[in-house]
Amino acid sequence: MKKMIKSLTIILISTLLLISCSNNEEKLSKVNVKQLTRVDVQVVKPDESYDEAVMITDKDIVDLSRVIFEQIEWQQNVKTEMDRREDVKVTLFFSVDKHMTEKLVEYFIWFNDGNETATIIDRVENTYGTMDKENATKLKELVLSK
Repeated sequence: MKKMIKSLTIILISTLLLISCSNNEEKLSKVNVKQLTRVDVQVVKPDESYDEAVMITDKDIVDLSRVIFEQIEWQQNVKTEMDRREDVKVTLFFSVDKHMTEKLVEYFIWFNDGNETATIIDRVENTYGTMDKENATKLKELVLSK
């Protein structure tokens, strides 16, 4: 009888742990741009290495970044290759839950001089995004002025 109670207790605890872990994963997949707390920017230098990361934590600039990143038009499950190295690598920090570590999302950004738009790639999610001239100009000023 004692063995059965111990076994049931272990199964119950294991089940509860699995359920709580799956809820945390579900929360991570629902990252919202409104949860953006910080932006790190790394500009690609002429030798194609990354410049030192610049951390943006100023609330007004992070709020502006939020508005700009909401304007990206995404295409899912797209594998892309670009002719040249990205202009900027941006790491977005999202505060999903005060009891969890921040969720990081990395975007590689190309500024297209011909039509003054921007191309954004999220390699982890295999998504390809574009940004119109107005928002691309704002983004370029934001990330290259730091």
